[in-house]
Amino acid sequence: MPTILVIDDNPAVATALEVLFSLHDIACEHAATPDAGIARLQAGGIDLVVQDMNFHADTTSGDEGIALFHAIRRFDPDLPVVLLTAWTRLESAVELIRSGAADYLGKPWDDGKLLATVNTLLELSATRRALDARTRDDRRRRDALAQGRDLRGLVWDDPASETTLSLALQVARSNLPVLITGPNGAGKEKYAEILHANSGVREGPFVAVNCGALPHDLIEAELFGAEAGAYTGATRAREGKFEAADGGTLFLDEVGTLPPAGQVKLLRVLETGRFERLGGNRERSVTVRVLSATNADLPAMIADGRFREDLYYRLNGIELRLPPLALRPRDILPLARHFLDGRKPLSAGAERALLQHGWPGNVRELRNVIQRAELLARESQIDARDLALPAAVVTAVDVDVYEPDRAEIEAALARSGGVLAQAASELGLSRQALYRRLDRLGIRRD
Repeated sequence: MPTILVIDDNPAVATALEVLFSLHDIACEHAATPDAGIARLQAGGIDLVVQDMNFHADTTSGDEGIALFHAIRRFDPDLPVVLLTAWTRLESAVELIRSGAADYLGKPWDDGKLLATVNTLLELSATRRALDARTRDDRRRRDALAQGRDLRGLVWDDPASETTLSLALQVARSNLPVLITGPNGAGKEKYAEILHANSGVREGPFVAVNCGALPHDLIEAELFGAEAGAYTGATRAREGKFEAADGGTLFLDEVGTLPPAGQVKLLRVLETGRFERLGGNRERSVTVRVLSATNADLPAMIADGRFREDLYYRLNGIELRLPPLALRPRDILPLARHFLDGRKPLSAGAERALLQHGWPGNVRELRNVIQRAELLARESQIDARDLALPAAVVTAVDVDVYEPDRAEIEAALARSGGVLAQAASELGLSRQALYRRLDRLGIRRD
């Protein structure tokens, strides 16, 4: 059963609230002074506070109530506080709402409205505690996963990313070739770096090759090297990527773009560990951990005769699948903040816009959007309008669409000087959506 603490010096008020809450299965305790209220909070077990603002009959300043509210916030910033006030000074109540008060109600109060407010806040409080517990568990699990490992600065918070990273770390120390699959911009090279950094050859070189950027007539020379005179312009001997990666890791990105001749030569060196430089006749051998990546559907390419099945199985000792950013939504905001590196904060509206976008370009697109927004932002924070994202994008995942509460709206209106269009932009809403929200909360548009 949840417990409410009423801090009010009027015994009649306290009794009325105790009766009201007890009729609805809510435990209620009473403290007659601010000091007694803080002492009771320190004992623990309070889920919500209903506090008076005036503790002396001969004053209406509310100074003691304001001081009490701030003392509660210092004690527990997440504890919901409902203000009971007979004030006519609305601006004072609004200021406390901006400082974190959950709501304010006038005396005499409406029982139905008070109960609705309290029940909503208790549900939110219970949800927050569950989320906090989950967050603590997630943090412990992440810390354990990262303990003693080199994650190459990977930023992640989503369970889908945790699953992928766990598998990567599990196979990192093996000698198996790893095929990393996933859409463009999802972070395949980052995971290749993690595999190398936690492997048995981490002291050796890490050599990355973008197969899609290699001219077809130079692939053999790039991968295996060439002797002087092997082709026009080859004035001296040069080593290839396999030799450069000897004793370390060779990462073949966009391996699905290799032409048939390149696939044949790659298969041979993977099977034997031996090769000849272009234009040479001496066999060379290397010891290399091979990682590869592709955004292509290699089984479909095999069926079409565009990729060798035997090469596929040589590369795919184990497959590491990277989900698109849209399927790991809890990574979005941590990544955005990482790209900003503390230079500018994100407004609540900007955060909502980021969560609602589909991210077809994945992490690469997110980085570009954040860098552009930081450059073009007109205020000290990044608002939704600075992101230049489509206003409404339906994603393939369930993302909780968060609606701004009264405190956020009041704060945005204050910063905008009452200009609704500017407040709506900051909150990530259309003006019509903001009008509807104002009406639901009973906030006057003027």
